[in-house]
Amino acid sequence: MAVLPLLLCLLPLAPASSPPQLATPSPCPRRCRCQTQSLPLSVLCPGAGLLFVPPSLDRRAAELRLADNFIAAVRRRDLANMTGLLHLSLSRNTIRHVAAGAFADLRALRALHLDGNRLTSLGEGQLRGLVNLRHLILSNNQLAALAAGALDDCAETLEDLDLSYNNLEQLPWEALGRLGNVNTLGLDHNLLASVPAGAFSRLHKLARLDMTSNRLTTIPPDPLFSRLPLLARPRGSPASALVLAFGGNPLHCNCELVWLRRLAREDDLEACASPPALGGRYFWAVGEEEFVCEPPVVTHRSPPLAVPAGRPAALRCRAVGDPEPRVRWVSPQGRLLGNSSRARAFPNGTLELLVTEPGDGGIFTCIAANAAGEATAAVELTVGPPPPPQLANSTSCDPPRDGDPDVLTPPSAASASASAKAADTGTPASHGVQVTEQGATAALVQWPDQRPIPGIRMYQIQYNSSADDSLVYRMIPADSHSFLLTDLGSGRSYDLCVLAVYEDSATGLTATRPVGCAHFSTEPALRPCGAPHAPFLGGTMIIALGGVIVASVLVFIFVLLMRYKVHGGQPPGKAKVPAPVSSVCSQTNGALGPTPALPTSESSAPRAHTVVQLDCEPWGPSHEPVGP
Repeated sequence: MAVLPLLLCLLPLAPASSPPQLATPSPCPRRCRCQTQSLPLSVLCPGAGLLFVPPSLDRRAAELRLADNFIAAVRRRDLANMTGLLHLSLSRNTIRHVAAGAFADLRALRALHLDGNRLTSLGEGQLRGLVNLRHLILSNNQLAALAAGALDDCAETLEDLDLSYNNLEQLPWEALGRLGNVNTLGLDHNLLASVPAGAFSRLHKLARLDMTSNRLTTIPPDPLFSRLPLLARPRGSPASALVLAFGGNPLHCNCELVWLRRLAREDDLEACASPPALGGRYFWAVGEEEFVCEPPVVTHRSPPLAVPAGRPAALRCRAVGDPEPRVRWVSPQGRLLGNSSRARAFPNGTLELLVTEPGDGGIFTCIAANAAGEATAAVELTVGPPPPPQLANSTSCDPPRDGDPDVLTPPSAASASASAKAADTGTPASHGVQVTEQGATAALVQWPDQRPIPGIRMYQIQYNSSADDSLVYRMIPADSHSFLLTDLGSGRSYDLCVLAVYEDSATGLTATRPVGCAHFSTEPALRPCGAPHAPFLGGTMIIALGGVIVASVLVFIFVLLMRYKVHGGQPPGKAKVPAPVSSVCSQTNGALGPTPALPTSESSAPRAHTVVQLDCEPWGPSHEPVGP
């Protein structure tokens, strides 16, 4: 029996069971407060003076608050492996850059706050991986661009999107239309100037839309607005009501906003900015009958235009109306014209044919349309035969017409034809006013004497071209019956009228009476003789100077050779060496030594005859005497 206690003492003691313990948490970053004792874990670092995301974060955290710091960028590794994070706040930092894929591991994230930073754009890869995101706050940044695919990963789950207080002029409206679960959409305090029709038609769960303080002049009707009652304030509104705020916009109160005025809505502070008759009035205080539009009226169109084939042609059409009409063009074949390889349509109503072909001629129709109606105008284009080809390297030059007002020619057949067609289409017919001669930049205008009109003080010429809507005036003395216009543009069509300014005897006031009108076209500018290009001129001068130098050297060498031959093969300036002689004769007068020279004065005096004896001795080649 004594052995039993001993055996019991030797048995190994079983360890006592203990409750499960959490894994050892990571150290809490400095100046942060961490909740790691119980789930969910959280790391709170607001206003901690952080310059970057702390690297020692607990990757198991479900909440991370880093607001009110000085973080300038979010890197790819800063939030890696935080797969359980549900709420992330980076508000009011200085973030300018978010790396692509910085949130790729945050697949459980529900709320992301990036407001109050310095983001200028949001690309397609910066929000990648946020497949469960519901709240995205991007307000108070400097966003000017939002990529079309930036919200693709969270398009089906996003419920709250705040883009207010940014610099957005355009939005990816097609991408916003795919946010089927969004409840709140904040677009206020941006630079939006227009909203496309039907932009919100698929947002069936939208409860609040804020477009306050943008640049909207009109809001197009949308099925969403007509389907739900609109209330200005959410207070007291039913749960299904749509709260729409659009105050602070320069609304143009015309017939395009009647649909919005007819909706049931409480009074609010929206006001009309235009037209002038309604400017400053509260939107909801304006009666429906005052929301009116004006149908378009064509105020200017190009006169009949004639151009040679292969040249460009510009057809112009101007219209006014409320709202501003949109101008479209229809070809002679009935096709609607737009931007293509051969034509360009501009918003101001100009249609430019880059290269005309013979088949382009005919009647072009300008259609100006707005919400109140439409107006049409016809413009005739005549395409003539192509001009003769000009050789690029030809040595001959065309006559200097452009810029030389003295070179005038009679009106061409095309211009005469255009003038006749202008008369047929309603252009004021000529009553004696003729353009007898014309050039590229000048034209001679003549009109008959107006003696039947008493008290003529002067004549007035008014004209404008097809490329300019402004009128040009010229005052001519009363005794003149012709005038030379020297400020015209080449290859343009002009409408010109002459008026007689006289004193009305009945009223004593100055009055005008039309003398007549004419339509003409200036000649196209031809290629003038131009000066050589600077590189060509410089090369020519160098070649010429080198040729002169080479010619001078050759002439100098030739002169030296001639002088050398004249002097017997010896260089000029040196004495010629005498040839060797076979004998030397010495002159003696019986005395030794040289004979002194006589003075110059004695050379002319008579001298006595002196007998001179010449002794000649033969010499050899070595100048030594030969013989004994």
